[in-house]
Amino acid sequence: MDKDLAYSVWHEGGTALYHGMFEGSGHGFVDWVWEAHAAMERHSHQIANALIVVDGKAAKSETYVTVTLWTNPDQEGRLQEITVKGRYLDEWAERSGRWAISHREYVTDMQSMHDVDRDTVDEASQRNSSDPSFRLFPAHKESK
Repeated sequence: MDKDLAYSVWHEGGTALYHGMFEGSGHGFVDWVWEAHAAMERHSHQIANALIVVDGKAAKSETYVTVTLWTNPDQEGRLQEITVKGRYLDEWAERSGRWAISHREYVTDMQSMHDVDRDTVDEASQRNSSDPSFRLFPAHKESK
């Protein structure tokens, strides 16, 4: 949940099309997804199987993504897990020495939802700057 880092993925004026969910600017998507994820207890994203084609100062990529979300417990204490698998179809550009997304189209390939029992979650896993990754990569915070 590092909003500045999420914004940095997009060029100013970059656009996003998430079919049936969101269409607008890249920064607008970050704002929208931030609100949606803040309402969840946990979330995890895995990126895999990327195909990237670079042509000078432009590039295109298709990357598979799996998103798993845990809802906050409902009034009966039930917790649900939502798993979505899809693809990022990204257009990239290099501008002033910086590569970022100029347009993303997201396609959902499948989605499932089911009740889960709370398993052990590592206390170190946090959705803020106290997560161990911030100690491992402190420079990304300083470069903003």
